[in-house]
Amino acid sequence: MDLTDPATVSQADAPRPLSIWAVTDGRIGIENQALGLAEAVARRVPAHITVKRVTWPRWMRRTPSRFIPALPGLLATGGADIAPPWPDLWIGNGRAAIPLSIAVRRWSQHRTFVVQLQDPLRPARLFDLTIPPTHDPLRGPDVFPIIGAPHRVTPERLAEAYRAFAPQLDPLPRPRLAVLIGGTAKAYGLSAERARQMADEIARTVTARGGSLMLTFSRRTPPEARAILTERLSGLPGLIWDETGPNPYFAFLAAADAVLVTEDSANMPAEAAATGAPVHLLRMDGGQPRRRRFHADLTARGALQPLDPEAVEARAYAPLRETDRAAAEVLRRMSLSGHIPATSQS
Repeated sequence: MDLTDPATVSQADAPRPLSIWAVTDGRIGIENQALGLAEAVARRVPAHITVKRVTWPRWMRRTPSRFIPALPGLLATGGADIAPPWPDLWIGNGRAAIPLSIAVRRWSQHRTFVVQLQDPLRPARLFDLTIPPTHDPLRGPDVFPIIGAPHRVTPERLAEAYRAFAPQLDPLPRPRLAVLIGGTAKAYGLSAERARQMADEIARTVTARGGSLMLTFSRRTPPEARAILTERLSGLPGLIWDETGPNPYFAFLAAADAVLVTEDSANMPAEAAATGAPVHLLRMDGGQPRRRRFHADLTARGALQPLDPEAVEARAYAPLRETDRAAAEVLRRMSLSGHIPATSQS
């Protein structure tokens, strides 16, 4: 699948567009992080983005990445066509991409600049640049930590998403409360009991503020929890996505005066913090120290704020623009290393 933004193509005398591969196992959250960074680079220089989805044989999926040999075309069985010509910029994310991210530097004779997202649990020197979240401990000269993870939320994308749902969203009374529900993850769960408590918390907040609800679910939301939340909140003013038609997730973010998000996700709080609206956590079953460190980082930036059901006003903060900051660093390092001319950056 090719994603080329015509707006990034300049006049005929412009430098050749960068070739960017976003390489993941295709899981939407993992892929959107890689695409988010690729798109942020393409907003700065002419670029052509190609998505590469790789999978490994089932018997290898629990094998530590350091023991998986990187053999293009043999073990990358996701129809990804990992073969020359190699890209100018390779953005890998997730465990499936790690062996290939390491190997492509050799295959390309170091002509490809390799960025690996998250903490690959491998030495950073194996990549040109590693971009982990600040709540992970990885640091070093070839490491550029950011708060949360790269994502695809931009003011332009939010405005476009809002326009698509404006007939449903415009009549909703303010303040509008976007509620983003995740689900089962490694250290988190959403039991029926917790779903009932969560529904009560959301209902009290909407009722006390006198506004409306905009609620959407994740693929990971347990069916029972989804049913409980839908039943208990369906009487409130607003919208609950019923999984028919396009997901209004971005439109809800665009319309939100405040955002409630479950604590299991790394992507959703970071995306919510890009809007400038106050972000509040909804507690889940379980917990994880590294996720709590992430929440502390968001709190320090003023994005994550305590939930007071009756408080409509909240502290203002600058919307989080970590994806753009990471893209600028990628281009800076590519320029310094000779992978792109310094004059090709805008």
